[in-house]
Amino acid sequence: MDKSFTRGNIWLSIYRMSLPMLVIMFSHFLLGIVEIYAAGRLGYEVQSAVGFVMQICFVLLILANAVSIGTLSIISKAVGAGDYNRALVFANQSLIIGLGLALLIPSLILPFSTDIVIIAGFPNEIRDIAINLLNIHSFAIANAYMLIISTAIFRASGEVRRSLFVMVITNLLNVFLIFPLTFGIEGVFSGLNYRGLAYSLLIATFCGFMICLYFFTDKNWRSIYTMPITVCWENIREVLHISWPSGLMQFAWHAGTVFLMNILGRLETAGVTAIAAMTNGLRIESIIYLPAFALNMSASVLIGQNLGANQPKRAEQIGWMLALTGVAVVSVLSLIIFLSSHEIVGILTDNNDVRSETIRYLYFNLAIEPFMAVGVILAGGLQGAGDTKGVMRIIISCMWLIRIPLAYILAIYFMMGALGVWIAMIVSMCFQGIFMALRFKKGKWKGLK
Repeated sequence: MDKSFTRGNIWLSIYRMSLPMLVIMFSHFLLGIVEIYAAGRLGYEVQSAVGFVMQICFVLLILANAVSIGTLSIISKAVGAGDYNRALVFANQSLIIGLGLALLIPSLILPFSTDIVIIAGFPNEIRDIAINLLNIHSFAIANAYMLIISTAIFRASGEVRRSLFVMVITNLLNVFLIFPLTFGIEGVFSGLNYRGLAYSLLIATFCGFMICLYFFTDKNWRSIYTMPITVCWENIREVLHISWPSGLMQFAWHAGTVFLMNILGRLETAGVTAIAAMTNGLRIESIIYLPAFALNMSASVLIGQNLGANQPKRAEQIGWMLALTGVAVVSVLSLIIFLSSHEIVGILTDNNDVRSETIRYLYFNLAIEPFMAVGVILAGGLQGAGDTKGVMRIIISCMWLIRIPLAYILAIYFMMGALGVWIAMIVSMCFQGIFMALRFKKGKWKGLK
């Protein structure tokens, strides 16, 4: 376990933590682009279904992400304070929580997949595709629960290279499997059509979790396997005390995104086109999210460890340095994508209506990416400090009090269509970035235990 992020040159600490995170996020981006490209080759209906189902999956992964945030906050502070036994105990308990949830997920999804798809508001043209994808994804989600929590443990302890190795191998394996499983191998295998997209994820996430289990046999972690497989409710409560606001926040965010797609789905014949455009736009934007979310994860660990080492001033300095770095980087990337948007979108779809709507989506959302960067990065720092309730309140307010009502009013009541949704997205993101910066500046997070 490495607590060297609590001393020495701050920029060096940021570099050592952020570079592996950036590589991980790039592998996520590569996977997302390949997946949407492959789906686009099967038709814009499949592309729409894949984008919509992925939003459902993000909702279903909420508990894993929430537990990982609570785990990361507690373990990073323990490592920063040099209390390695506490770090091991909470790693053990978090993995037990994850295993229980992973076993539960498929049994909850499979019997109700049709109802989930109908309630989410999938257009009729893509419902059957969505149901089949969701059934397969339920098992991939179970693997992902253990993968997310395991890699959070490695990051919190400062072993970012292990987290890097696991996620990059998982994502690259997924990329490698998409085309043969979806389109087949000539003369050998006819392919599984759109189901191949889901099966590639299932296989890759299982292999990734197996790698994590192997890494836990290392001398620093092997005692996890010798600890009793019992739940200590006091420890569980401590994890959940930090985790539940994050879980509620993520549910509100992803449910809000599903609701936005529901609004788009009400636009009659333009609905599927708008959903496909939003799916493509989000995938293209993900290259801008790369540095923002890499710095978000870095902020969680760096601020958590420095607070654990009783260095709140250094923690605050790290937060602002990360935020300003993120603003600079995403501004450059946004400009590049803006200038080459026609060429990039043309790669993902050959449907003229989808192409035009995707470009319009990008023109609106690229303008506010600096606000996104500030909000995302400082949210990571606040979560690392344990201020998950503050982050929760800001994100839920911006999504459900600004974005959703404004999107509905503009798109449906004023009949602006997809344009109204795009406007609502940029307005709410501006408020989110401003509120997150004000919350971080107040500094109440420094005194949280």
